[in-house]
Amino acid sequence: MRLNVVNYGHPALRQRGARIEAVTPEIQSLAANMIETMHAAHGIGLAGQQVAKPLQIFVLDLREVSDRPSTLEWEGEPANIADRMPMVLINPEVTPLDGITDTGPEGCLSFPEIFAEKITRPASVRVTAWNERGEIIRFACGGLLARAVQHEHDHLRGILFIDRMTSAERRRWQPELDALQDATRTELQKGQIMQRESLGDWKRIV
Repeated sequence: MRLNVVNYGHPALRQRGARIEAVTPEIQSLAANMIETMHAAHGIGLAGQQVAKPLQIFVLDLREVSDRPSTLEWEGEPANIADRMPMVLINPEVTPLDGITDTGPEGCLSFPEIFAEKITRPASVRVTAWNERGEIIRFACGGLLARAVQHEHDHLRGILFIDRMTSAERRRWQPELDALQDATRTELQKGQIMQRESLGDWKRIV
């Protein structure tokens, strides 16, 4: 089932995700729905906050990307990235590996038509997490996969990629960001009004 991807201005995007204590059928269903939603939106990553579920979970799938390379070591052995996708990461711990950084472009499904040209992050990271079966997985990655992991891990802490823009980029995009935030808040207010009106109709009927 496809979920609604919320845009900048929705409060869930600034919420720190709650730890998932057990991988229940409900969590597995959420993960599957997030993967379907990510694919439908032509994204490579999606976090719980982006579907208004502020939990420690995100999904990834980089199989459609051919122009930005990645590296992957799974449990200490070189691995084919395509064999591990789509990937579900629950309660992830992400640690930079070597102090080397990489600067590159980023976008986000919650920020339509807004892109950063220069986001600097660690070039490679080590990850420990649960998968969708509740198994502990460990891997190290570099390139685009490392960038995607860190981007989504930021979401779990209420951090957005615009927070990591250079000051010049943030100023350049500020009018679009303000407009997106205002539009999102307006839609949320409309939804709240409609809910109150529907509740009022129900009360009048009964």
